[in-house]
Amino acid sequence: MTDFDSGIVAAFRAGGGRVEGVLGGAPMLLLHHVGARSGRERITPLAYFPRADGSFAIVASNGGASRHPGWYHNLRANPDVTVEVGADTVPVRAEVLTGAAREPLWSTLLSLSPALAGFTRRTDRVIPLVVLHRLGA
Repeated sequence: MTDFDSGIVAAFRAGGGRVEGVLGGAPMLLLHHVGARSGRERITPLAYFPRADGSFAIVASNGGASRHPGWYHNLRANPDVTVEVGADTVPVRAEVLTGAAREPLWSTLLSLSPALAGFTRRTDRVIPLVVLHRLGA
């Protein structure tokens, strides 16, 4: 984990799931995932978009880089993970949305996030959209 991410994780836990500053108070979660090759647990702080059904939409933008972030590959290999949201730890299953299933939510997220629109302009790849569905609910 980078020093930046370590700081976000610490701030998240100290603030009861809220992080101010550089992330502008966006809703945050801590994604606990397993390395696809290493098998080691990793924690990645991510902004998310809450959904009406209680699931969480996350975007593998990687800041508009030409490659998908590592956590995306890990979710593809091991989709059953946990997230910390606020003070709760929630088991979830990751679903990558594609095609017609992706478009309505993607359009909504673009309208909500100018930063996401900017990331889209910086890359030629299709930025993956992932929904984390609560398990056992």
